[in-house]
Amino acid sequence: PYSFPIRPVRLVKEWPDTPPFRPEDFSRADEQDDSSFYAVPRLVYHIDEPAVASLTQYYRKTIPAGSSILDICSSWVSHYPMEFPKVMKRISATGMNPLELKFNDQLNDFQARDLNVETKLPYEDNTFDFVTCVVSIDYLNRPVEVLKEVNRVLKPGGKVIMSQSNRCFPSKAISMWLK
Repeated sequence: PYSFPIRPVRLVKEWPDTPPFRPEDFSRADEQDDSSFYAVPRLVYHIDEPAVASLTQYYRKTIPAGSSILDICSSWVSHYPMEFPKVMKRISATGMNPLELKFNDQLNDFQARDLNVETKLPYEDNTFDFVTCVVSIDYLNRPVEVLKEVNRVLKPGGKVIMSQSNRCFPSKAISMWLK
């Protein structure tokens, strides 16, 4: 069976004054505004079915009932187990396409937002127990700023779950990812 390698990552307590990246690490082949690229809904899975099943099972084992969850870079599906909307305190999301987010029946609420333009998450400090991001961190051209925001909206002891794939839209992925 297909499974994800599980690599827990802890957010640092203090961010370095100067991240170890160069500006060109975050450049993309297509630097046009993302709103036109994502204007048409893509109601497809961006990972294969076995990967979806593995991710769903990982969420089921890792995120306890009663949690508040934020899914960043979300779309029409969050890959959470079917029972999550009934057993979680809250499931919120940000994503590029409001129509895709409306199709996501696991969400309690959502905010359409281009995190490459506005990195500030539209939530209060210490709001969420978990933040998830499915195969999308590679599209963020300011990921350090977005992750600082993730840290801000997480409750103390909160966790981030990021999944990755070898699939992407090469024109929109940052150069660091493609290298």
